[in-house]
Amino acid sequence: MVLDTNATTVHRSSEHEIRDSEQTTCCVVGGGPAGMILAYLLARQQVPVILLEAHKDFDRDFRGDTIHPSVMENLDELGLAERLLQLRHTKIRNIALPTGNGSATPIDFSPLKIKYPYVTLMPQSEFLDFMAAEAQRLPHFKLIMGGRVEELIDEGGVVRGVRYQSGDGWHEIRATLTVGADGRFSRLRRLSGLEAITTSPPMDVLWFRLPRLATEPEGAMARVKPGRLMAMLDRREQWQIAYVIPKDSFRELKEAGIQALRQSIVELAPELADRVDGLQDWKQVALLSVAADRLRQWYKPGLLLIGDAAHTMSPVGGVGINYAIQDAVATANILTAPLQTGRLRLSDLRAVQRRRELPTRFIQTIQSIIQQRVISSLLDSRAQPKLPGLVLWLVQFRFVRSIPARVMGIGLRPEHVQQRHEIATTAPRPA
Repeated sequence: MVLDTNATTVHRSSEHEIRDSEQTTCCVVGGGPAGMILAYLLARQQVPVILLEAHKDFDRDFRGDTIHPSVMENLDELGLAERLLQLRHTKIRNIALPTGNGSATPIDFSPLKIKYPYVTLMPQSEFLDFMAAEAQRLPHFKLIMGGRVEELIDEGGVVRGVRYQSGDGWHEIRATLTVGADGRFSRLRRLSGLEAITTSPPMDVLWFRLPRLATEPEGAMARVKPGRLMAMLDRREQWQIAYVIPKDSFRELKEAGIQALRQSIVELAPELADRVDGLQDWKQVALLSVAADRLRQWYKPGLLLIGDAAHTMSPVGGVGINYAIQDAVATANILTAPLQTGRLRLSDLRAVQRRRELPTRFIQTIQSIIQQRVISSLLDSRAQPKLPGLVLWLVQFRFVRSIPARVMGIGLRPEHVQQRHEIATTAPRPA
C-alpha cells in the first residue's frame, strides 16, 4: 500500500516549505495515455503507485483521439476493451486519398487478421476518464490532479522522487522509481538534463474543428491540392481537421487573414462551404509545431522516461499514442518484478530502452521518409499531385493496403500484457 504522511507533516527542503511528503514505490508523472496505462498495470500487480497529473482534468483540445489496434489488443488482454467500446466512438477502417488521377485507399485495416481491425476514434479525455475510473478500483493506485512537478529529488546522483506545487503549496513524493510520461513538452526531461537527438520535420500542423453532418462518410479522409494537404478525422458531430503547412509559415498564413484560410479549406473540401464560416477567429485554430527527436539515454538512476518524453513523434500516421502505450506495457512487463522485490537496478531501466528503442527508431525513420519525400514534395508542388499508375494498380489489392495499416496500427514488435496473478480491486474512490 501507499504510505501516506498526512498534511500535518511540515518541513523545509530545497528552500521550500513542504506541506507533506508521501512514500510510494513508483511515481508516474503525466496522466496521458502512457502514464495512465503504466500506473494501472503496476497497481494491478500490487505495486504501490502514485500518478501525478499537472492539470485538474483530462479535457484539453486537440490531443490525439486515436486508439490503435495494438492498444485495443492490450485492453482486451486486461478485460477492458469491450467495456471501452460501450462508450461513444467511431471506427477508422481505411483511409481514402483523392488525387488528380483518381481516388485510392492506400491504408486498409480490414484485411489484418486481428480482433480489432480498425483505429478507434474517441476523445482522449473520455478514454483517460475511463482508465482512471478502472485504476481507482485498485488499492495500490493513487491519482493526484493539479500537481505541477518543479523539482527532482536528487540524492547522491539518484532520483528519489519529485517535489510539486498544487493550489495549497509545495508537496513531495518519494519513490523507488520516478517515471516521466509527461509528453512532448516534458518537464522531467528538462529537469533530468538527458540529451536528445533531434530532426527537423518540414511541416507544421493547424488543428481546428468544423461541424460534421450525419450523412457524411465516417472515418478519416485526406484531401490534397497543389501545395496543400488536409486530413479530416470523424469526431462524431465534428470533423477534427489537420491542415498541414510548410514549417514556420504560420505567421505568413495568419497575416493573410482567416478568410484566406476558410477559402483554402473550401477548395480542399467543397462540402464544407456551408459551415466554414464558423471559423471566425484564430483562437479557434491550434498550431502544432511539429518536432521529432529521441533521447540518447532514456534513464538515469531512479528515473525513466517513456512515450513522447523519451521520443517526440511527428503526427505522421498518428502513431505517437500507440508507441507511448507500447512503452508503458513494456515498462510494466520488465519492471514489475524488480519493483515488487525492491531490487530495481539500472540494468532494468536500460532493458526498457533496449526493448523499445528499435521500434521507435524504425517508425521515426518511416515518418522521416514520408515527411521528406512525400509531404515536402506535396507542399512544394504547384501542380495537382497524381499517384503513379503502378501505385493505383497496387492498392487495388487488399494485401498491399494492409502493409501500411500494419505498420501504422500495430508497429514493429507490439507489446502484450504479461499476466501474473489475479488482481484485487475495491470500489471506486475519489481522486
